[in-house]
Amino acid sequence: MDMTVGAAAQAAGVTAKAVRLWESKGLLPPAERTQAGYRIFTDDDIEVLRFIRQAKTLGLTLPEIKDIIDLQRDGAAPCGRVTELLDAHIADIDRTLRELRQLRRSLATARRTAREGQRRGENAVVCRIIENHANADNSAT
Repeated sequence: MDMTVGAAAQAAGVTAKAVRLWESKGLLPPAERTQAGYRIFTDDDIEVLRFIRQAKTLGLTLPEIKDIIDLQRDGAAPCGRVTELLDAHIADIDRTLRELRQLRRSLATARRTAREGQRRGENAVVCRIIENHANADNSAT
C-alpha cells in the first residue's frame, strides 16, 4: 500500500522530518511522486524506516546505517559489518565510562579537600577548589 510521508512516518514510528532527512541522506531510495508532487512510500520503505529507527536506538550513526543498508542492497550479508560497528561503539562506551569514573574521583577528591579546608576554618571558594585540584594534577605529572 502506498503512503504519503506523514502516513509512512506514523507507520514506522518516526517523524516526517526524519523520513525526509533519511531520504535526502540516501538511506531510502528516492520516493516516487504523485502528479501533485507528493512523495509516495511503499511497505518496503516502511520496513527500511523501522530498521533505521531500531539501528539508531543501538547508537549507530546515519552514515553507519547507510553503510549497512548499502551492503544489504548490494546483496552482501551486513552482519559482520554490524558486529564491527557495535564492537566499536561498545569500546567507545567503555572508554567514556573510564573517563567518567576518573572525573568522579577527581570531583570527589576536590570536594573532600574543600570540606577538610572548611573544617579547618578556611573559606571554601569554588575557584580555590579548582586551583588546588589543578595544582594537585600538575604535581602528579
